[in-house]
Amino acid sequence: MTTAPTPTSNNADLAALILRVALGALFLAHAGLKIFVFTPAGTAGFFQSIGLPGPLAYLVIAIEVLGGIALIAGFRTRIVSLVLIPVLLGAIATVHFSAGFFFSNANGGWEYPAFWIVALVVQALLGDGAAAVGTKR
Repeated sequence: MTTAPTPTSNNADLAALILRVALGALFLAHAGLKIFVFTPAGTAGFFQSIGLPGPLAYLVIAIEVLGGIALIAGFRTRIVSLVLIPVLLGAIATVHFSAGFFFSNANGGWEYPAFWIVALVVQALLGDGAAAVGTKR
């Protein structure tokens, strides 16, 4: 026997949906920037210029694309949210931390990716939310 959802749980499901779709769209936008503006080869060259292996750029692009799609769809939302955090930690450690706090600084500061990490943690805590392929209702 199932019980009717409370207004609070409906709000939480809607909040999780909105956050999930926004996070997924942001990851797709950042992957798109690496694919269509900087190009994958250019992104790999940038990774090499900061001391990272060039092929890591292709892995990051793939994680951003697949993670973005999975979040939007609501597929294994908790796991995907946690898997995406190391990508942002890596961005902070290699590029953004030395630029300072504000993202408007040259090379972008670390405030934006840090907030993005917080949002991913919140998403992992909330779970799929409404309209998710992984949700059984």
